[in-house]
Amino acid sequence: MAYLMPTEFVTKMIDAGEAKIFMSTRDTLIRAFMAGAILALAAAFAVTINVQTGQPLVGAILFPVGFCLLYLLGFDLLTGVFTLCPLALMDKRPGVTMGGILRNWGLVFIGNFAGAMTTAVMMAIIFTFAFTVDPGTNPVAAKIGTIGEGRTVGYAAHGAAGMLTLFIRGVLCNWMVSTGVVGAMVSTSVSGKVIAMWMPIMVFFYMGFEHSIVNMFLFPSGLMLGGNFSIYDYLVWNEIPTVIGNLVGGLTFVGLTLYATHVRTAPKRKGL
Repeated sequence: MAYLMPTEFVTKMIDAGEAKIFMSTRDTLIRAFMAGAILALAAAFAVTINVQTGQPLVGAILFPVGFCLLYLLGFDLLTGVFTLCPLALMDKRPGVTMGGILRNWGLVFIGNFAGAMTTAVMMAIIFTFAFTVDPGTNPVAAKIGTIGEGRTVGYAAHGAAGMLTLFIRGVLCNWMVSTGVVGAMVSTSVSGKVIAMWMPIMVFFYMGFEHSIVNMFLFPSGLMLGGNFSIYDYLVWNEIPTVIGNLVGGLTFVGLTLYATHVRTAPKRKGL
């Protein structure tokens, strides 16, 4: 499990951000679509485990399988490009502009959403026998609907305090998820990458933090499965604040900190 020094893997982060900015529209969308679809399936897997075992820790331990798979396959999540792409701009890579970063973020958002929605529709078909059976008769489907209610109207019931809580959960989520993205770069072996990715993803999922792409599956699924909330509730009281929180968390606690201390390292103190 060959380990790369921080100066080495942070350079890889910058290189990755630059590559994603200049990637073709077609490839960006394909990779984002597959990332959203795989992570959504992992979320369905984890909820199923939680319901069937009654042990949320088991679901949290196994959920990272989806994250590890999608990054080993070279796919992209919005939460990851939030952290990586700005580093190429800060490092003054030739041709990198804010417009290029926003283009990448927009395309990855669309791809992730389309992938997560595709999985959501397929899982809803499975849970309801193609919408011919009441979702309430399936414990997993009922749980997904409950999650959607609690994490939309549940926040709204607390007003501004609920919105702040949602935002902070989004910040903490991408602190951990982006640490997982970095984990994929700290080793040159598959086992090393998987171990490094697994730990922070397990933490975020068990703690119930808000991940914008996981939510692209959970909340549309909840609406299809009879959840008592609206599209407005989903967008205003979850998805939009979560996206903003994910951006702040990944860039502030992972991208900027690693770049500042391992690339723009301050001069050493002089001895007394």
